[in-house]
Amino acid sequence: MTAPVAVVTDSTAYLPDELVVAHGVVVVPLQVGVGGQTFEEGSGRTAAEAGQGFRDWRPVTTSRPSPESFAVAYRQAAESGAIGVASIHLSAEMSGTVESARLAAEEASIPVRVVDSRSLGMGLGFSVLAAARAAVGGGDLDAVADAAVRRIRATRSLFYVDTLEHLRRGGRIGAAATLLGSALMIKPLLRIVEGRIAPLEKVRTTSRALARLEELAVELAGDRPVDIAVQHLAAPVRAAALAGHLRERVPDLHDLYVGEVGPVIGAHVGPGMLGVAVSRRES
Repeated sequence: MTAPVAVVTDSTAYLPDELVVAHGVVVVPLQVGVGGQTFEEGSGRTAAEAGQGFRDWRPVTTSRPSPESFAVAYRQAAESGAIGVASIHLSAEMSGTVESARLAAEEASIPVRVVDSRSLGMGLGFSVLAAARAAVGGGDLDAVADAAVRRIRATRSLFYVDTLEHLRRGGRIGAAATLLGSALMIKPLLRIVEGRIAPLEKVRTTSRALARLEELAVELAGDRPVDIAVQHLAAPVRAAALAGHLRERVPDLHDLYVGEVGPVIGAHVGPGMLGVAVSRRES
């Protein structure tokens, strides 16, 4: 009988709860501080609270889980009978979460492979699901981790924000800083490249930016079998409209997920964010 492999991720994957439960994924939360108060992502506090903190000029911070948080997850996996753990997390270019996981992995009683997704949101989530399905299918640790890596390579993430100001204040824009000079006159489209947020296109109006985001997602999907996630912050109408259009326009669309990001990402993108992750399925 094939030995079980546990799959661990962090809260920025924003996987639907039903998928977390169905696939037995363990989620280690990041932390958010708003106005001096700290809480764990997923504890019931909303992304809107973090976004409101930015609007009110209250300090908003995000922090990685401690190595001990991962050590607990790995220890519990071993106690449950797992003989290996695939631990898959948001980009090391954006957070120290991967570093915490690796520190804990060094002391774990069972082998742990830590995978840097080079992404976040469902860009991370799709790789976690691929790993979890490989684990459920009886794959060993290498097979489970490799399934995650293949899905990472097959996934692209794009997103729109109403303003770059939240990203600037949060120190997360990197190369996108080149857009700041005209931030008030443009609506930026961004993408994840090599684990960092980078500028994609400058569009003059919100309606044109959202239409262009749709076009780019359709182009990425092409006529290949894909899964797509549409994620937003305080923009459910925009998200539902985009999801509906993609369902009509993408010829070989399989799974389509629509959801709101949590406070860790919400703190940095601001209300109105709309993102798309397009993930190619293996043939």
